[in-house]
Amino acid sequence: MASPIEEYGFISDLHTGALVSREGSIDWLCLPRFDSESIFAALVGDESNGRWLLAPSRNVGHSFEPVVVRRSYRPSTFILETLWKTEEGEVLVTEFMPVGGHGSLLIRRVHGLQGQVVMRQELELRFGYGKILPWVCRIHDDDGEALLAVAGPQAVLLRAAHLPRAAGYSHVGEFPVAAGQTVDLQLHAFPSHNVPPPAIDVDQALQTTSAYWTNWSRNFIPQGSYDREVERSLLVLRALTHARTGGIVAAPTTSLPEEFGGERNWDYRYCWLRDAALTLEAMMTHGFRQEALYWRNWLLRAIAGDPHDLQIMYGIAGERELPERVLNHLAGYRGSAPVRVGNGAVNQYQGDVVGEVMVALAKLRDQGVHEDHFSWPLQRNMLLYVENNASRKDHGIWEMRGEKRDFTHSRVMMWAALDRGVRAVEQHGLDGPVERWAELRDHLRSEILERGFNKEINSFTQTYGRTDVDASLLVLPQVGFLAYDDDRILGTVSRLERDLLDGNGLLLRYRTETCLDGLAPGEHPFLACSFWLVEQYSRTGRVSEAKSLMDKLIGLGNDLGLLSEEYDAIEHRMAGNYPQAFSHLALIRAADALNGAVRHLKRTMA
Repeated sequence: MASPIEEYGFISDLHTGALVSREGSIDWLCLPRFDSESIFAALVGDESNGRWLLAPSRNVGHSFEPVVVRRSYRPSTFILETLWKTEEGEVLVTEFMPVGGHGSLLIRRVHGLQGQVVMRQELELRFGYGKILPWVCRIHDDDGEALLAVAGPQAVLLRAAHLPRAAGYSHVGEFPVAAGQTVDLQLHAFPSHNVPPPAIDVDQALQTTSAYWTNWSRNFIPQGSYDREVERSLLVLRALTHARTGGIVAAPTTSLPEEFGGERNWDYRYCWLRDAALTLEAMMTHGFRQEALYWRNWLLRAIAGDPHDLQIMYGIAGERELPERVLNHLAGYRGSAPVRVGNGAVNQYQGDVVGEVMVALAKLRDQGVHEDHFSWPLQRNMLLYVENNASRKDHGIWEMRGEKRDFTHSRVMMWAALDRGVRAVEQHGLDGPVERWAELRDHLRSEILERGFNKEINSFTQTYGRTDVDASLLVLPQVGFLAYDDDRILGTVSRLERDLLDGNGLLLRYRTETCLDGLAPGEHPFLACSFWLVEQYSRTGRVSEAKSLMDKLIGLGNDLGLLSEEYDAIEHRMAGNYPQAFSHLALIRAADALNGAVRHLKRTMA
C-alpha cells in the first residue's frame, strides 16, 4: 500500500521527478518527462504496478526494527539524505537525479556509518503506467554486469555492484554495507534502440548537482521570518520547471485524491497559464528574473497562433492535445479511483487566465524588461481574446464541471487584463487601442460592483445573482481592483470567515454541498486559500492573526518542507497532488506580506 502523502520526499532533474517514501520505496516516476508514462506507479496502485524499494533488511526475531533517524535535503538542494539505524549499525542513503547532461538517471547511494547493515532492494519495473511488464535480462559491457529491462521504445538499465535476482515478476536481493563502505546504484532510462548508457562518476554527478542547486539558490535574498520555508518553496517551483522548455507543471503527480474515496482525482502534470504566471510573480519578487524571462518565452511559444484558440493549459513543450482518460487497471491511491491521465479541463473556458498572465507580465515590464517584436503583439492578441469573450460565462478558477456562470473572480481578472493593457500603453509607451480597452475595463468594473457585490450580505459573491462566497474573492485586492482595507473587501472577508472557515481554522475554496460544480460534494481545505487569508490579514493590520494562521499552515508541511494541494485536518494527512506549485507560491506571497507587515509594525512602534 502507498505511504501517506506527507511521507514522500521529492527529487527532480528539471525534466521529471520521483517520489521516495520514508520507507525507502520509489513509488512514482515518469520518464523522460513529468507527463510521460510512469515506470513506477505503486503510488496510485500497488507494488505490482512498479516500485523500487531500497532499505535495511527487516529480520524476523530482531528486537530492534530499522528506523529512520532523520531525513532531510542537503541545504538548498534536492539531494535527499535518509539516515537509517538498525540493530547492527547505521547507513546514510543519498538519493538524487543528476542535473545536466546525463539523460534520465536516478542515483541511490548507500554509505556505511557504523557496524554492518544488510540492505534489501525490491525492483518491480512496469512501463505504461504500471501495465506493461518489460523483458528483463542481464548484460555485460565495459562497466560490468547490469540489469536491462525493455518494452517497446523504452528501456531501463540498473547498474549496481549487487544486482537483484529474479523472483517471479520482481527482482529482489540483499547486500551488506560496512562502516566506511559506499555502494552506488544507478538507474538509467533510455530509448530501447540506443546502446545502453555507460556508468557515470557518481561523485562528480553529486558534486555537479549540488553545485547547480546551491548556485541557483544564491539569488535568494533573506526577508526575515519564514526564510527557510520560502527558499524551499522557490526550490520546489524551480524543480517543477522543465529545464529545456521552461514549462512549469502544477505538480509531478496525477490522481492523488482531494477527497479520499471520492472522484476528485485529476492529472496535474501540465502547465496551467494561471499557475505558471503566479509562479513567475513569485520568482520575480525574489530576484529570479532570468527564470521569469524563460517562462515568458515558453508562454509566447505555447499561445502563438489564433487568439481564439487560447487554452488554459498546455503540455510541457506547449502541446495542445491533452485528452483525459481513465486507467482502469490502477486501483487509485489507497483505493481512491479513478486514476486519470490527461485533463478534460483543457477544453474549458476560464475567463480569469489572461488576467493572471497580463498581471505577471506587467510586473516583468515594471522591473525594466523590455517587450520585443514578439511578446507585446501576443499580449495584444490575448487582450483581443478578452474583448471577444467579455460577455461569456465561464467555468471559473476551480474548473467547475457544472454549467458555466458569471464568476466574480473571473470578471475581475478580465478587468485586470485590460487594466494592465491600458497601463502598458500609458506608462510604457506601447501601442494598442487604449481607448477601447479603457472603456471595456471601466464597464467591467461597474458591472462587477453592481452584480458581483451583494449589499444585503455586505460581500462579493462567487457568482452573479447568488449569495455563495468563494475564497478566490481574496484575490480582488491582490490585483488592485479594490484596496485590501476597502469596506467591501472587509465585508467579504467577514463572510468568508463565517461561511468557509472549517473547525480547524482552515479556509475552504467554496462549499461543495451548495455549489453546483458538477461533482459529488466533499473536499478538504485548499491550502493556497488559507495562505491568501494570511496575506489579507497582513495587509489590514491583523498581524497576530496572520502569524498564527501562517504558523499553523507551515506546520502542515512535512519534515522536508513540502506541501500538498489540500489538507485533511481531521485525519491529519495531506490530500491532493503533491508537491503542489500553487500551495508553495501562495506560501511565498503570504510570507512576503507578513514580513512586510511586521516591518511596518516595528517602524510605527519605534
